Amino acid sequence: MHALLALNWEPQLRGIIIIIIAVSVLCGSIFLILGTNLGARLGFLLSIAALSGWMMLMGLTWWAFGIGLKGAEPSWKPVPGESILLEPRAIHEAGIIASAIDLPPNTPYSDQAVAIDKALGSNGWAKFGESDKSFGPAASAGGVIIEEDATLKSGQYKVVNVFDKGGARYPKINNSLDFIAFFHRPHWIVVEVAPLIRQRDEPGRAPAPAEVDKTAPHRYVYMIRDLGDKRVPSAMVAIGAAIVFFMCCYLLHIRDRRVAINVGRGLAIPARE
Repeated sequence: MHALLALNWEPQLRGIIIIIIAVSVLCGSIFLILGTNLGARLGFLLSIAALSGWMMLMGLTWWAFGIGLKGAEPSWKPVPGESILLEPRAIHEAGIIASAIDLPPNTPYSDQAVAIDKALGSNGWAKFGESDKSFGPAASAGGVIIEEDATLKSGQYKVVNVFDKGGARYPKINNSLDFIAFFHRPHWIVVEVAPLIRQRDEPGRAPAPAEVDKTAPHRYVYMIRDLGDKRVPSAMVAIGAAIVFFMCCYLLHIRDRRVAINVGRGLAIPARE
């Protein structure tokens, strides 16, 4: 009784025992039936072939639809050492734009932001609108980096622009058919963050609309796309199970040929139907 109560209160131990019992009953019962009818070795070989074949089909289904056993999801990662940039010179040194932005000394931060936006556009960076489906995830990822760096806190900034570059798939046929485009070029994104003027909260009144602080420099979050390995675990299951399955099929084929040769020479008695 104490042992049963312990299993009820130990989810990990109970889960391990359930898996062991389930696998033993499922695979063991099939092997028991095949072993009593075909022999232990042939029954074991058929059981392993059936199990590996089923795992191969399951792995292929997971692999195709991105379900089941999954790895890391695709996400935006900060570029090491260049994740948050504050001035035009730093943007050029990070390699985001090809040539330096020539600005006179003491240029207002708002004018610097306009010049940087124009330079990004002339260097092949595409600007996303707020209605674009890629704007929200990129802005959210940039906000996380800003807050983790303690540069700005939540509610103290606003994402004003998102710039995108790269990420093309290849190889393509006639630059249109991409059903064999399994490879991707590096995909970068720049999130422009503007500090906000701190508004004083007054009891009983609605919060004042957020205003961009024109006396503070804009932050530029430089990120690169990490494609992750979402389908890698299911692919490994499918490939590993396929190797075992085809090896078992080959061994069964070799056994059938040897039995046929022995029956032809009169060294074995054919099985009765």
